[in-house]
This record gives sequence, structure tokens and C-alpha cells, in this order.
Amino acid sequence: MALIFAKPADLIGKAGTKLGPTEWLAIEQDRVDGFAAVTGDHQWIHVDVERAKAGPFGGTIAHGYLTMSLVNYFLPQLIEVHGFAHAVNVGADRLRFLNPVKVGSRIRGVGEIITVEEVKGAIQSVVRVTIEIEGQEKPACVLDTISRYFPE
Repeated sequence: MALIFAKPADLIGKAGTKLGPTEWLAIEQDRVDGFAAVTGDHQWIHVDVERAKAGPFGGTIAHGYLTMSLVNYFLPQLIEVHGFAHAVNVGADRLRFLNPVKVGSRIRGVGEIITVEEVKGAIQSVVRVTIEIEGQEKPACVLDTISRYFPE
């Protein structure tokens, strides 16, 4: 369940707060194939099920950037901020791919509020999202998201 903040200013002083975990999400071949179709990345390790069986992972794996993009799926399950006029995704820092996500596995997000500061009339937060793989000690990826909330 998401940690809810009534307004952006309520984030101030919350650095170090742990978030999550989210529910598990199954990574199936159709999701990987759809990502390949959208991005044009049809490398066999992702989309050729038969060839990938003899590959280094014993089957197909999700694209690293697919795994990274799912941060956007998990983030609202980790944290909700209300009471702002508008918000922008400023970007991301410290992206690391640490472990491949095999098709058929399940992943989830956990998070931590890293920093919160006032920037240009807004409240900016950095939330580190770690995508875990069920049954694996090493996570799939870690990414610091940067969000900026402009008060009403």
C-alpha cells in the first residue's frame, strides 16, 4: 500500500522513509514482445524463445529498459502525493542493472525517500526504487527517481 502525503510540504523531513513493498508482477513473454515491438529492440535473448533456451540464461529475459520502465508502474504503489497544482518527472539518477529478469519470474518494487528539498518554488523528492526478483537475493535494477511537486 502506498504511503500517502496530503501535500508536497509533508515530504520535508521524510528522507530515509522506507516504502513498500508492492505486489508482485509476473513478467511474461507477451510483455517482453510488446516492449520489443514498441522500441525496435528484437535481440534474440529477449524474443526468440527457442534460441534463448540454449543461451546464457536458459530462456528469454526482459529488456533492461523494460525493467527500468516498470519503475513508473511501481512508484504510485509506493508513494502518493496529493495537494499540488502540477508535478513533473525531472529525471532519474544512478540507474543500475544488477540481475536479469527471466521471463516467467515475478518482480516487485521497494523504495526509500532519499532526499526532499525546496527547488524553484516546488518540493523535489528523490525516491530510490529497487526492483526485486522473487527468490533472488540480488535485485534486477535500482533507480533514483526525481519528482518535483508544485503547490496549489
